[in-house]
Amino acid sequence: MILLLGGTSETGMIADALLRNGHRVLVSTATETPLNIPTGPCISHRTGRLDEEGLFHLLQETAVTSVVDATHPYAEQAHRAAYTAAARAGIRCFRWVRPATDLTSYSGILHASSHQEAARLAAAAGDTILLTVGSKNLAPYVSEAARRGRRLIARVLPEPPSLEVCHLAGLPEESVVAARGPFSVEDNRAILRRLGADVLVTKDGGEAGGLPAKLIAAKQEGCQVVLVTRPLEINSNQVRTVEELLQALQSCQ
Repeated sequence: MILLLGGTSETGMIADALLRNGHRVLVSTATETPLNIPTGPCISHRTGRLDEEGLFHLLQETAVTSVVDATHPYAEQAHRAAYTAAARAGIRCFRWVRPATDLTSYSGILHASSHQEAARLAAAAGDTILLTVGSKNLAPYVSEAARRGRRLIARVLPEPPSLEVCHLAGLPEESVVAARGPFSVEDNRAILRRLGADVLVTKDGGEAGGLPAKLIAAKQEGCQVVLVTRPLEINSNQVRTVEELLQALQSCQ
């Protein structure tokens, strides 16, 4: 059985490929976000966040032979937990790496290695900031926007946990846009215009994460982009295509 740690738009596609190649699959996602996960007798699905200990116990309790970590490119804690738990259990963990965006045709992007740096750059670059980095790292942006007197709006998933995090971070309801992608270029242009945003903060989620559409929209609206760069990968067992993944799993048999 393959434990597929998902939550991204690729989860359903990876699960389907594994099933078609004769693998039994257990899909684990932190939330119940709809991901078009296939159904059938050879696939099961669990939800709920797992830390390293939770993952380790799950591996001990099930007949998992390999782990496929297809969580978000920026989910550092999830990557480390998967890698370490699999090592403790004596099985291999393969990291599905979403292709990064080719930025050669986009100029003027401000790159930040952390959310703290991105918050400082954004607050220095304009008066109204649209934040599209999720709900987990709001604190430095809220703090820096308040310190510099900037208007901050966060676009987050329309789910109770995300909205609660916004509330606890001190964002008023009118400063939260609850919406689920994918967002087209026109969708992004429309929200930038409506808010009068002159700064867009985002992450490199690749094409699947909608970054190209954000960059094009920002350029067309004359909006400064602050990009939080991807964290370094800790897992050397990296795959970028279904073919690579299937070959890697074959080598474990």
